[in-house]
Amino acid sequence: MNAPARAGPSHCAIDFGTSNSAVAIGDGASSTGTRLVALEGTDATMPSAVFYDSEDGSRRYGRAAIAAYVDGHEGRLMRSLKSILGSPLIDETTHLGDGIAVRFIDVIAGFLKQLKQAAEREAGAAIERVVLGRPVYFVDDDAVADRRAEDALRAAAQAIGFREVSFQFEPIAAALDYERRLSGERLVLVADIGGGTSDFTVVRLGGGRSLDRTRDVLASHGVHVAGTDFDQRVELDAILPAMGYRGRTPEGREVPSRVYFDLATWHLINGLYAPRRVAELKAMRWFYEDAAHHRRLMHVVEARLGHRLVSRAEDAKIALSATSRIDVDLGDVEDGLVVGLDQRALAASLSRPLDAIVAAAGETLRRAGVAGDAIHALYFTGGSTGLALLAQRLLAAFPAADAVFGDRFASVASGLGIEAMRRYGSATCGDVDRS
Repeated sequence: MNAPARAGPSHCAIDFGTSNSAVAIGDGASSTGTRLVALEGTDATMPSAVFYDSEDGSRRYGRAAIAAYVDGHEGRLMRSLKSILGSPLIDETTHLGDGIAVRFIDVIAGFLKQLKQAAEREAGAAIERVVLGRPVYFVDDDAVADRRAEDALRAAAQAIGFREVSFQFEPIAAALDYERRLSGERLVLVADIGGGTSDFTVVRLGGGRSLDRTRDVLASHGVHVAGTDFDQRVELDAILPAMGYRGRTPEGREVPSRVYFDLATWHLINGLYAPRRVAELKAMRWFYEDAAHHRRLMHVVEARLGHRLVSRAEDAKIALSATSRIDVDLGDVEDGLVVGLDQRALAASLSRPLDAIVAAAGETLRRAGVAGDAIHALYFTGGSTGLALLAQRLLAAFPAADAVFGDRFASVASGLGIEAMRRYGSATCGDVDRS
């Protein structure tokens, strides 16, 4: 016998993003049948971050996690959690200090649990079904690793109590959100560019189309290049040269660069703080022709400023969308230390990742079998589409297309909510539609 229907929806949709996450639940009073969940206060998005506090053993999530780190609490901050999926790290453990270790997959499960609990509080019911967004490719050019990444995310969702787990491509979800505003039919290239991936979909939208959209999605493609790559390039090119990146040894060779790439990669930074790595870096003093470079590097590592430098790079990138030049204050590394960055330098730093993104957009059209001038609109969503230089490059590649900007942080979650209503909207907790 079927269980009685519950007061609230038994399903939700989760956009688990590299930088930010959002959740949607069913809402019969909404015109779309779905609404976003307030995750922190009234904010419908939450940074994909967790802080393990070594002082009291607590875990903090989202903005609270970042605030704890910035305020100087002892512990471990982890961001860009999604980037672990598809990498060898997913099967490994990471040390939090005091002999405590946690599996990376459990870190992801813990964060998803926070999102699930927020949805359940707002729904007033247990939630057992979820549509999760996923990039077109978790891992480029490796179908086995890509499947392993999806399986890991499914396992994490099941571990926290989701009984039904399904997936939808993030750019297709964004297309569903855009479609609800259309009155006529359009051929659209959706550009969903977040922190970890740049995904594109060519899709026919509007015109009172049926629930079965199989024939409307002409092609999807993506690359594992996006906002975190932009931040890494800015940090390497503008900030880390002051600490010796591409500096010289007394013999005229280039200083080994591994430490700098680790410093510019969120999930690798904490590894530099291990006593063995610190000792190795101290022993490299004689590799540096400029002693100031090594002194600054050691201060960054010993004072654990790595994540702060990544944030400075991200802030600088964002600021240059509104101004021609900025100065980045590195006074916490060395009194009076400032580095400059302008639009030209930013364009040079981001040239290669932007080339890869534009090429991925072109490949999507090739797979769809349509010419660039057949695209009516280029629909932008994802946090990185706020970067003016990125939008300019893509629009230059498709000059006949209208530029349409969705909610950078919520379009995917809203579209996933529409998809969840389609899949699960008529099912109660005891009556599952498994089609």
